Amino acid sequence: MREEVLLICEECLSRNYNITIKKEEGRPLKMKKYCPHCGKHTFHKISK
Repeated sequence: MREEVLLICEECLSRNYNITIKKEEGRPLKMKKYCPHCGKHTFHKISK
């Protein structure tokens, strides 16, 4: 089963990406993605 989550930028806290992850995946997800608001690649985490 997969669930849809939002990724937020750790610098400006804007919600940028919708992704799907496995539901049994319990570890915190941290990805380096492009933030259009900051204009650079930053770390993004799952929003709560």
